[in-house]
Amino acid sequence: MKTKRRKRRPNATGRNHNNQFLKIDYDMAHSAAWRSLSGSAMKVWIELRTRYNGRNNGDLSLSLDEAARLLKMGKATVLRAYQELEEKGFIRMVERGQWYGRLATTWEVTDKPHKGYPATNDWSSWREPRKPKKL
Repeated sequence: MKTKRRKRRPNATGRNHNNQFLKIDYDMAHSAAWRSLSGSAMKVWIELRTRYNGRNNGDLSLSLDEAARLLKMGKATVLRAYQELEEKGFIRMVERGQWYGRLATTWEVTDKPHKGYPATNDWSSWREPRKPKKL
């Protein structure tokens, strides 16, 4: 027997608070850093960014095992994605994880405020490395 799902009704402001979304600003989406990201790095950033709840920036964690399982990637690919995101300024390591105690690395996303300080948006200053001219 199938049960009917109730439709979520909007509140007084016309919004439905049960549906969260991930906002990617045009400035970020049109930046050189974003456009140069690999697909795996985008997937890892989106998964990490969805863990931000408005108050926990700097305490975001996604282990290599969990990311590999959720995103259907190898651990080495996830590790390269983390390195790429950090190099291009989308995330910053807050505390390195430890194998003993099974603690994942904690991260800060740079597009949101952290500990009362405004977002740094480090990705906005990233530039494509220049290739040497051939003679």
